[in-house]
Amino acid sequence: MHRSERDYPRDKKKESSNWVFIFGNWIASIMVDPRQILAGFLTVTMFVMLAHMIKRDHFSSQTQVKMGLSEDIQFEGPQFTENTAVSVDSSSLWGDDVPELKPCWTKPSLEEGDQSEGYVTFSLTDGPEYHVSQIADAVVVARSLGATLVIPDIRGSKLGDKREFEDVYDGQKFISSLDGVVRVVKQPPSKISIKELAVVKVPNRVTKEHIAENIEPVFREKGNIRLATYFPSANMKKSKVKSDTDSIACAAMFGTLELQPEVLGVVESMVERLRTLSRKSDGHFVAVDLRVDVLEKKGCKDKSGSKSKSCYDAGEIAKFLRKAGFGKDTTVYLTQSRWDSSLDALKEFFPRTYTKEGIMPMDKKDQFLDSEAPTLEEVIDFYICSESDVFVPAISGLFYANVAGKRIASGKTQILVPANIPTSSASPDDYLSPYVTKKNHLAYSCFC
Repeated sequence: MHRSERDYPRDKKKESSNWVFIFGNWIASIMVDPRQILAGFLTVTMFVMLAHMIKRDHFSSQTQVKMGLSEDIQFEGPQFTENTAVSVDSSSLWGDDVPELKPCWTKPSLEEGDQSEGYVTFSLTDGPEYHVSQIADAVVVARSLGATLVIPDIRGSKLGDKREFEDVYDGQKFISSLDGVVRVVKQPPSKISIKELAVVKVPNRVTKEHIAENIEPVFREKGNIRLATYFPSANMKKSKVKSDTDSIACAAMFGTLELQPEVLGVVESMVERLRTLSRKSDGHFVAVDLRVDVLEKKGCKDKSGSKSKSCYDAGEIAKFLRKAGFGKDTTVYLTQSRWDSSLDALKEFFPRTYTKEGIMPMDKKDQFLDSEAPTLEEVIDFYICSESDVFVPAISGLFYANVAGKRIASGKTQILVPANIPTSSASPDDYLSPYVTKKNHLAYSCFC
């Protein structure tokens, strides 16, 4: 039904009264005490915040805090940005406990009838990774010839770096360990002049056949010889065919060399220091064979068309360790003696990264840190890398191969070979050294 015209004035009057009522209420509201307005505002804000926190489970007793590495990390060299939290089982990082292997070689007996009057002399050269192989070859040759072995001196890679055997190793241990295998003396008779000895080149892992054809004739003619071992390759894989000299080589390589007390004390104090610095990882630490001077050599430069790398720089090692699951609190020991700016990329990832200079006892630095005669530095590196919980060879070669052998013998098989990991993470087990996964290292011929 339509409304009549006389109804409009009444509606307008009612509408006007309503607006007066609303306006009056608004006037009243703005005359309220400002403190009441502030209190109301704070109350509303508090409830909003509570609702937001409850939504995020901040008060839930079931909430778990996940420890991860989520910072943006960028550094010079290979670019790497990682935003994903890494969750890794710590046992896969540090490896499972492996029982120490036992020697499975048979110590040969020495028959007097097999002895000659001649002497075999030699020098240990180029660093401890060469020493173990040179010892083995010299013992095999002396045993085959029935000769007396003279304890070697030690000559470093730099001119003038010459030491007596007992400056580095335990001489008495060396002699006693070879008792019944070969005769050993500290000095040759005075009538023998080392300068007049016939020098015979010996390939590493010398065979009985090579000795018979190339060394024995010279020895029989001259009566005394001096050995010069050379290394056709850094191959330390076990032979498929067993040899009569295997037991002799095993006894010499793994049973003769021990550090003399002072050098051993320095190594042990540095290892203890690294474990103290690694409290957040239960005393575990990683040793990386990474030397700037070697990385700068031609053999470590990227080769065009090369399918595999033989060297990794600090930035690449940082990426590898990071993606394998090692956290920022991981302690890293480098075989580099003194800090170099090219290592900053690694330290940016892993602040607890140290060289010998950073952890060696102050009173030993003058004696053991000598860039002109680095033999003791190299020996320290070899033994710390053998004792670490994880070993990462940034440089392939004999150092890697012989450290691997010493670690296998002592059950420390967590040896991770670096590689480019294309994804954001990977299991460390995927990068275990083939020496371990395939059990093809020479050490597996000597220990069981």
